Amino acid sequence: MKKFLAIVAIAAFMTACNSGSSSSASTTPADSTSTTTTAPATDSAAASMSDSASKMADSATNVADSAKSMMNKAKDKMNQAADKMKEGADKMKAGADKMKEATKK
Repeated sequence: MKKFLAIVAIAAFMTACNSGSSSSASTTPADSTSTTTTAPATDSAAASMSDSASKMADSATNVADSAKSMMNKAKDKMNQAADKMKEGADKMKAGADKMKEATKK
């Protein structure tokens, strides 16, 4: 589970860092003396990372809930098996006691 979450986190990070646009940071027009720069959209990347993190947290919560319910089911089954074993042991003891009484006569 830890490996899966690590892979998802790395994939989300790589997706957020690679916005798909390959534009130069600054362009210089030949006719003018001013320089224009374009800033990358960090707000959308941060929002994407936040969304990814919240989705991962939700899925982790769902996984934890399902694991807890599975463990509770397994515990119930083990308790039933233990009860049956106790009943079987009591029957065996009763049978052994009867055999012991029969041999004393």
